[in-house]
Amino acid sequence: MCVGRFRLAVKKEHPRIPTCTYRLQFNQWFTFAQAREIVAYLHALGVSDVYASPYFQASAESLHGYDITDHDKLNTAIGSRADYDAWVAQLQGHGMGQVLDFVPNHVGIADDRNAWWMDVLENGPSSSYAPYFDIDWEPSISHLRDRVLLPILGDQYGRVLERGELQVRFEEGTFYVLYGERKLPIAPGTYRYILDVALKNLAEYSDEDFYAEVQSILTALEYLPKRNEPDPKRIAEREREKEIIKRRLERRCAEAPEVQRAIERALLQINGKRGDPRSFDKLDELLNAQSYRLAFWRVAAEEINYRRFFDVNDLAAIRVELPRVFDAVHRLVLELVSTGAVTGLRIDHPDGLYLPREYFVKLQQRSAKALGIGLPHDGRAIYMVAEKILTGSETLRKEWPVHGTTGYDFANQLTQLLVESSAETAITKTFHRFIGHSVPFGHLLYAKKLLVMKLALANDVDVLGNLLDRLSERNRWYRDFTLEALSRTVRETIACFPVYRTYVEPGQPVTEEDRQIVERAIAAAKRRNPAMDESIFSFLCDVLLLRSPQDLDAARRAAHAQFVLKFQQTTGPVMAKGLEDTLFYIYNRLPALNEVGGEPQQFGLSVEIFHERNLDRQRDWPATLLATSTHDTKRSEDVRARMVAISEIPELWRRSLQRWGTANHRWKRMVNDLEAPDANEEYLLYQTLLGTWPMHANGEPETTATPDYIERIQRYMAKALHEAKINTSWIQPNEEWDAAMRDFIANVLDPSPRNKFLPAFIPVARKVGLHVIFDLATIKTKFASQIMVAHDQTIKEKPELVRAVTTGFLDGIKAWKAQPELAKPFIRKYYKVSDADVESIYTETNRFLRSAPIPEMEGIQNAWESIPEFRGRSGSELKKYIDTRFINEALNESK
Repeated sequence: MCVGRFRLAVKKEHPRIPTCTYRLQFNQWFTFAQAREIVAYLHALGVSDVYASPYFQASAESLHGYDITDHDKLNTAIGSRADYDAWVAQLQGHGMGQVLDFVPNHVGIADDRNAWWMDVLENGPSSSYAPYFDIDWEPSISHLRDRVLLPILGDQYGRVLERGELQVRFEEGTFYVLYGERKLPIAPGTYRYILDVALKNLAEYSDEDFYAEVQSILTALEYLPKRNEPDPKRIAEREREKEIIKRRLERRCAEAPEVQRAIERALLQINGKRGDPRSFDKLDELLNAQSYRLAFWRVAAEEINYRRFFDVNDLAAIRVELPRVFDAVHRLVLELVSTGAVTGLRIDHPDGLYLPREYFVKLQQRSAKALGIGLPHDGRAIYMVAEKILTGSETLRKEWPVHGTTGYDFANQLTQLLVESSAETAITKTFHRFIGHSVPFGHLLYAKKLLVMKLALANDVDVLGNLLDRLSERNRWYRDFTLEALSRTVRETIACFPVYRTYVEPGQPVTEEDRQIVERAIAAAKRRNPAMDESIFSFLCDVLLLRSPQDLDAARRAAHAQFVLKFQQTTGPVMAKGLEDTLFYIYNRLPALNEVGGEPQQFGLSVEIFHERNLDRQRDWPATLLATSTHDTKRSEDVRARMVAISEIPELWRRSLQRWGTANHRWKRMVNDLEAPDANEEYLLYQTLLGTWPMHANGEPETTATPDYIERIQRYMAKALHEAKINTSWIQPNEEWDAAMRDFIANVLDPSPRNKFLPAFIPVARKVGLHVIFDLATIKTKFASQIMVAHDQTIKEKPELVRAVTTGFLDGIKAWKAQPELAKPFIRKYYKVSDADVESIYTETNRFLRSAPIPEMEGIQNAWESIPEFRGRSGSELKKYIDTRFINEALNESK
């Protein structure tokens, strides 16, 4: 659970704009009934709207809810419809709304309760739900024609098969394959592989009616339309007849136990006997006749032929751009909107959508219809925020009918604001010296995106290469470009893409922003590949910007559009996997900056620029989410605040690293002729310890680490090392290296007297802990940013007051509550405003803080004021006190 803040903009009419949200993470351990019990508590805190995680039907064990198997049902593990309605009634009784985290881009396919996916596996291309998924039924790999790759096996297919881990079962007239707890359907047309054997087992009953009935069923199977049948009438016939066959088989088994026993004997024969490889031949033949090809999970990157959420094999993308898919996915959520149960929507991963703007427009239109109102002039009938990651100077597209983002941009700007930018050179030198080499961020990002396209998303990029090759073959100017050259051009351009994606739409003019992004990527790719023919990059540039010859027919224009749209769906996952899930675990200069949407190559943000960003938000997106910690952040705001404090003590940090590295070197060991852990991993560990080290309420650090804490750090560092993909990875784990990291942590945190690290570490942890002020600054600056809209008219007339408010917070925050009068001099210090304006700012800010308290602020403030030495000191006095007393003490103890 986490607290988020929205800007103040209260309206009674639609849409309802939240003022403060509280995230509820629903799963089997936190249900609708439990949520109902805390509504009054949340209301007392000042929460206006709950921010609900996805709660539609998912796997029972799902902790997050993003693996939805049925958008038209509530998750039974969370509660019934009656439980849900009771919770909503409690919310409405307190005048509270609900912002729902909605997932339109993909569904979970690991659970057999996903009826769409199970139908596709059973019926292949002829399934009514085959168009719902983005499946390539005609890939370049011949053995996958009219089949879908299913990379779910824990080992090579042959080994899994001959170990007897794949077993055919029979229930209620239906055959299926069981692999562990996973059920996979058997295509009805292939039942004959089993029933032929069963019929032989019934030979002694050849004169019985039930024998003839089994023969009749086999005949019906022969006439069943094939799985690749394109004719809608024949598809409908197949759907009807296969279910009739299943019912006939179930009925015959019930009426004639001999048939049931014959089938069971047939399954014993087909399922094979471990130790006898030839006994699995019939099962192998049956499995090879299915609409899916079972495979080792590691082959997914190169051969998978369905689009996924990033590289997660169990999350299959759906084509919500199709009207019938959109209707099916949104039926229940729009019903909840119509009843007022849901008053706002958070749209997950819109960059994965085919046409994001079109999706938002359609959803707002349907929401207006569900609410029984006309669509407002701005196209926004319901409160809606997009989980959009903005990079660099990129801004949210103004043509999207949403109210803003989920707040990643604000969170990162606020963290950057707390960084002491003057320490960049010192911190960078310390980082490079400790790890033994420099780490150019831009080059690393380029290299890691290429790595991701090789290891995790290879087939996604290969598909683009094949599509581009087909386009070039139709143009005499470009037909000589080879498939390999075109595929490389695609890879290189994606690796140089400066943002997550563009939003080019066929039939619409290309925006200047998109044109600049594409041209920038193409220019960078040319620069990095001087040996490649520039014309091939120019060809790709023209294609991406929809510069096609005028004489193209409709089919060729459609192919052109398909390539552009699929290209745009691919750049985002590559950026996310290369940057967030790889580089952010390698570029460890100051990991507090390595957040979703973060730019760790930037070191600090000036107060002036922060003010400008706030003013831009107030002007363009006044109802956007202002978040500092969310369920997506890699570190909580308090951990980031402590880690950022390292920028305040660069000299202490440098000396401490030298001391710690020397003390702990004996715990390293050689793995493949390299020291494990390596210096970069060790560097990340020390920052992680400073950010998470347990502290008492009085600011004193614990003197030893508990076993639970040690285990938690070991688990985190294991994840960090695997994500970095340098010495170990998820795909190719280096167990010896992983063990070396675990043992290193255990030794470093060993509480015994022989450990030289902890006595040198604790003083620095105390020093960093004293920068709890950063935590308080984070919260109060978030409040200050909201005041811009709370006093909208005043701000429009006097924008300098905005700067005064936030600057007053940043500098006067140390004493705001203990001695609030001390805040006023700080406001005057930075901006020359009248005494009346100072009083206005001070009064309004205190009023706002009293009216909208949150637990984190109260807890941090109480902890801060509980330190006797700090109470009653001004900000400058406090800083001087900390520096003079503790920095020397820390340096002396670390020598």
